[in-house]
Amino acid sequence: MKKAIGFTLAAMTLVIGSTFARAADVAWPTRPVQIIVPAGAGGDTDFNARQMARYFEKITGKTMIVTNVNGGGGTIAMSQVAGAAPDGNTILFAHTGHLIVNEVSGLTNDKFDAKFDISCIAAVDKSVVLAAGKKSALKEVKDIVAKAKAAPNSVIYGTELGGYSHLQGLIFQKQAGIQMKFVDVGSASDKITSLLGGRIDLASISYGPVKDYQATGDMFMVGQYNKARNPLLGEIKTFNEQGMTFDMEKPYIVAFPKGTNPAIIKKMSDVMAQITKDPAYAKALEEGFKQPVAFYPTKEAITELNAVRDDYMQYKDLLRQKK
Repeated sequence: MKKAIGFTLAAMTLVIGSTFARAADVAWPTRPVQIIVPAGAGGDTDFNARQMARYFEKITGKTMIVTNVNGGGGTIAMSQVAGAAPDGNTILFAHTGHLIVNEVSGLTNDKFDAKFDISCIAAVDKSVVLAAGKKSALKEVKDIVAKAKAAPNSVIYGTELGGYSHLQGLIFQKQAGIQMKFVDVGSASDKITSLLGGRIDLASISYGPVKDYQATGDMFMVGQYNKARNPLLGEIKTFNEQGMTFDMEKPYIVAFPKGTNPAIIKKMSDVMAQITKDPAYAKALEEGFKQPVAFYPTKEAITELNAVRDDYMQYKDLLRQKK
């Protein structure tokens, strides 16, 4: 028995070693690679995809063509990639809202790895804050809790019902032990307009587009959704610092159609690891979305995504109510 086990482990080591060798030697990319982004141009997902594409070309010498395929909460883009040939030439660049929250909300029935092979987590958005409009007079978590407990549903949270920011609000609400009113206001720009107009009190949004309103006093930054402070967000406190047990960072995932050569999957992860070591890339993230560099290789990425999915699935019934 011992000899059999020893042989099996040795064989596994050889297989793993040969896989790593193939990853380094595989002839990929051999032509321009298309990366499908399930979001419109100009947003945080598109920004991160384009930064990856820019430095991918610098390292590999091959172009990465970014194609924005919006609609259906990301399901149209995901279907397009899932149905593509598993030859390494079509890649999905999406975040957990597309790959996990869509399942939680019932928009899709598929687990994130049912139709995709995960390569890596290329970046993590640590720029999202809970912003409050000036008219709300809500500056900290304790203000929200006090108002909501005095009058349930009096705090209005603006979101896209059934989506990522809706889940953020639901988890915040549960952790704070309060009941808020959720209203569908649309995109990030719509949230900003509604906050400034006093039609909503709160919204989860990337800090970049609202930082100037913080400076003018037209908005208050209640908290950032990170485990530890993102120093690029200044003195904005985390929710954990304000007595909650709550963080919700947003990973960006690189995935291939199911059945793609494992050597290609690993090589993409290796290239992304190289990209994250480029100081110019780090500077671009900081200037673009106040985002520090973050990266998870394949195995760690899958582990992280499974943990996130387990956490989010607790809110399945609430999110599917969409109200």
